[in-house]
Amino acid sequence: MNILLIYTGGTIGMVHDSESNAYVPFDFENLQAQIPELQQLDCTLEVQSYEPSIDSSNMQPKIWVQLAETIEKSYKAYDGFVILHGSDTMAYTASALSFMLENLNKPVILTGSQLPSGVPRTDAKENLITAIEIASSYRDGVPEVPEVAVYFEYQLYRGNRTHKANADHFEAFTSANYPPLAEAGVHLKFNRRYCRKVNNETLQVHPKMNANIVVLKLFPGITKATVQAILKQDKTEAVLLETFGSGNAPTSKWFLDEIEAAINSGQLILNVSQCMGGTVEMGRYETSKRLKDLGVLSAYDMSFEAALTKLMFVLGYTKSKEKRMALLSANLQGEMTL
Repeated sequence: MNILLIYTGGTIGMVHDSESNAYVPFDFENLQAQIPELQQLDCTLEVQSYEPSIDSSNMQPKIWVQLAETIEKSYKAYDGFVILHGSDTMAYTASALSFMLENLNKPVILTGSQLPSGVPRTDAKENLITAIEIASSYRDGVPEVPEVAVYFEYQLYRGNRTHKANADHFEAFTSANYPPLAEAGVHLKFNRRYCRKVNNETLQVHPKMNANIVVLKLFPGITKATVQAILKQDKTEAVLLETFGSGNAPTSKWFLDEIEAAINSGQLILNVSQCMGGTVEMGRYETSKRLKDLGVLSAYDMSFEAALTKLMFVLGYTKSKEKRMALLSANLQGEMTL
């Protein structure tokens, strides 16, 4: 198996420099010298590194485009891909790539670490080795995980279902609304019923991501001035509305008037819950029924990261409001349960 390892940046690529007493990126071209266990894996590994490396907090849609295009150019030459990435925005990158890589039929596994590679208790080595093993896992000539996924601390999750839930623990990621795709113990156990299936279609990359989006997170006591300041920004094409519980929002007349005005101005509004688990059910309570009547769309059980990047993808994919609404309401890449 031929695996392409793409190092973008992040804690996983850091080692301690004794001269500066700081953590610095190590040379991934000499990766096997740093982690000799990689030589025991049944695959051929090639490395591409971003220079300079990218801190997770500096991740941008243009870098997602670069990653998607790298996979497209290398698609025929490799059996799988592993992307090393800072953990803070890994769920955003995984979600974005899941939409950009239509008809993906090979593994794209993102991983990282909570501690640098040079620390004795680091989680970097296990995460990296297992991510490569997953990317090279085929059964009867078919990849076990032909989709974008995140591997972290013995769990493999669908990329567009992940959320970083803990900054301190090795178990940094969760997937509240979808089961793990695989679990690593003494053996790698793939939960095949939950993995996407190979469709044998040609990979199609969608490089246009439109970030003309605002996020309106509701909280008790939110003022009209705050809502207006967010909804009336220039060039806004869509609003990600973070609501309470199962999609609930204030029923104040002024609030509903502002939502209606935004929709009438041409903005799309997507309702995503502030809860990590569960789903948006507009109309279940009176506090969400009016939103549904006004034309607010449901994100169902999508994570915040998936909802945000799906909006970017849909806005870049088409300018037709009807098509945008249809795409947002459809399950495109296993990102939501209808």
